[in-house]
Amino acid sequence: MILLYRLGILFYSVIAMLISPFSSKAKLLVRGRRNSFRIIRNKLRPGDRYVWIHCASLGEFEQGRPVIEAIRKEYPEFRILLTFFSPSGYEIRKNYPGADIVCYLPSDTERNAARLLDAVQPELVLFVKYEYWNYYLKAVAGRGIPLLLVSALFRRDQVFFRWYGGFFRKILEQYSHIFVQDEGSAERLESLGITNVTVSGDTRFDRVLEIAAAAKSIPQIESFRGDEKLFLAGSSWKPDEEIIAGYINDNPGRMKWIFAPHETDDSNIERLIKLFRVKCVKFSEYSDREKDARVMVIDNVGMLSSAYRYAFIAAVGGGFGRGIHNILEAATWGIPVLFGPRHEKFREALSLIYLGGARSFKNYDEFKSVFEDLSDNPVLYERSALAASEYVRENAGATKKIMKWISREVINNT
Repeated sequence: MILLYRLGILFYSVIAMLISPFSSKAKLLVRGRRNSFRIIRNKLRPGDRYVWIHCASLGEFEQGRPVIEAIRKEYPEFRILLTFFSPSGYEIRKNYPGADIVCYLPSDTERNAARLLDAVQPELVLFVKYEYWNYYLKAVAGRGIPLLLVSALFRRDQVFFRWYGGFFRKILEQYSHIFVQDEGSAERLESLGITNVTVSGDTRFDRVLEIAAAAKSIPQIESFRGDEKLFLAGSSWKPDEEIIAGYINDNPGRMKWIFAPHETDDSNIERLIKLFRVKCVKFSEYSDREKDARVMVIDNVGMLSSAYRYAFIAAVGGGFGRGIHNILEAATWGIPVLFGPRHEKFREALSLIYLGGARSFKNYDEFKSVFEDLSDNPVLYERSALAASEYVRENAGATKKIMKWISREVINNT
């Protein structure tokens, strides 16, 4: 199995290099990995104490961010190395001020693992959610460095629980401690004989509460909404947009509507605008003269989490593709959340549906039904909004549990 693993790592690296002239993402990955050790060498301060935190991509970064910032606040004597696997994480957060060094994670080889650890000499290493790199984890554990996996989630269909998963189970055994999101994950690990586990919950709950507390007012949305109720479709994709746009065209006066599409390039914005038979305005072009518009399209990135505060109901995209985007950012504002049918792997989606804080739809008729149930029934709406808000607040606190372990097992033992 180790030979297959090595070949897989090599194959991935070669393929990325071969397609890099034709793929911007592959080009960024290849170039970024090539520069990783140069970045570390240039920014490293020998003699300083380091914590290394690794995130696969942007979603995992947001999940780990509360812990990163808690370490920065509570233990300022440590500097932070932040690594990413994916360009979608690194390219957006390469200038993140909460870390001292930010770079791509070099390919998982024995040589690279030893080289990184020799250079940085971290006193604590955290991997976030879904990262199981054999050579890095073995090297960290072999040097006796505390190694944590945080906000982890384990499902029965993962390779660890298959008859052929012995190699990957050994990777899990390298972790000093694993913080999981739910009891089911802890029980699955226990079935493998892994008991160094704490059910801490998901640090994303802490993060969305932090985001909400720091949210900024958006005068253009306040003006556009006026005295009407507002529906916000966040991180939307074409299938979500076509269903919701169809309803808007049939019922233009129900409320005001905002779309914050996942892709904000000009061609996608223009495609989206063409769906509507009612007056539509881009956020970048909005002025009070456009108050009579029924639809606004947000044509920038970074505003969505603050924009949810103005919504009466929200829909979160991705549920007709690989999976829904962050529904907690909407739920934290105490509003019902709608999304598409592909949400089975998202614990928060299943929980919110069970509690009544969210609804799913897979076509126009189902969207019409769930939307009108909520908008026309004040009692049902209030129950749903309260369920969404309480769910987020009752599940916060994972960061404190992780930091308590770090303080007891790492900081006070050094």
